[in-house]
Amino acid sequence: MKTRHVISAAMLIAAVGLTACGGKEAAPRAAPAQGRAVSLGRVEVRPLGGALVASGQLVSREEAVVGSELSGYRVAHLFADEGDWVQAGQPLAQMDATLLKAQLDQQAAKTARAQAEAARVTELDGQGVLSQEQIDSRRFSARAEAAALAEQRTRLGRMSITAPVSGLLLQRGVKPGQIAAAGGDAWFVIARDGLVELDAEVNEADLSAIRVGQPAMVTLPSGQTVDGVVRLISPRVDSGTRLGKVRVRLPVRSDLRPGGFAHAAFGAAGRSVAAVPEAAIRYEADGVSIVTVDAANRARQVPVKVGQRGGGWVELVQGPPAGSRIALGGAAFIGDGELVLPPETSKTDRQVVR
Repeated sequence: MKTRHVISAAMLIAAVGLTACGGKEAAPRAAPAQGRAVSLGRVEVRPLGGALVASGQLVSREEAVVGSELSGYRVAHLFADEGDWVQAGQPLAQMDATLLKAQLDQQAAKTARAQAEAARVTELDGQGVLSQEQIDSRRFSARAEAAALAEQRTRLGRMSITAPVSGLLLQRGVKPGQIAAAGGDAWFVIARDGLVELDAEVNEADLSAIRVGQPAMVTLPSGQTVDGVVRLISPRVDSGTRLGKVRVRLPVRSDLRPGGFAHAAFGAAGRSVAAVPEAAIRYEADGVSIVTVDAANRARQVPVKVGQRGGGWVELVQGPPAGSRIALGGAAFIGDGELVLPPETSKTDRQVVR
């Protein structure tokens, strides 16, 4: 009897277990993690100590302004636009020369007639048939008509507007069908050879610390840095601002646009140190930290100790090694272990990264 109760109890427990397993729906699969798009940088080894920092605008080293010397003619064709790289002598615009060509043919006929008359009076010179005044008048008329023909031919040659230098076309201020007017706005502005420089403003007291040929580290608004060299130090100081101009030569790059803003660090001295852009530093109640990004694009908050600053960079006295990837923009909102998506990550990559 006791054995029968034991068996019944065992069967009841098994039934309850099966019911519990069968009646419970499978837990839904977790949705794939969604990454946060952030800008990335790296821990770099660079000199910081003693740097003199100055700001200024990016400017063309030399600009060529192109326009028409003629007025009253219609623009028939345009061959270049802003952002194009042009070569010296390359046609930029063509004006309608239909009327000028007709005037040129007419002037050529008048010149030929005047020269023929001058040739005939040469044979009569000294025979008393014509006065010397009449002979001189016909000769002068022939020379005048020839000069007018040369002028018309010069005008015809200038109906084509060409680039005086090679470089990047920064501005186009002419439209098809426009009538050329004397003293009008520039038609084209070209940055010769595409050269862009930083026109930095330096305090009068600091100018003596800068020399031509000195290296400078230029930081763009994006946080990227560019190696530059001091090309020119202005011989004068603005009497109102007490600032002097320092031109920093930069390499030819597509992201250097005249009119933009940047700042430069001159004369960085001392030993090279591990450093990160200021945008990577997080200041919180429990201390200073940065966010590193591993090979799997996972964020890790790492406490650091910082030292000297200069040119938009901060020394890491204690922190991750040089070359480590770090989060820049939006780092303050990234949680530890969170998936991040670098700007270069494509849509296909986002489906793979989890």
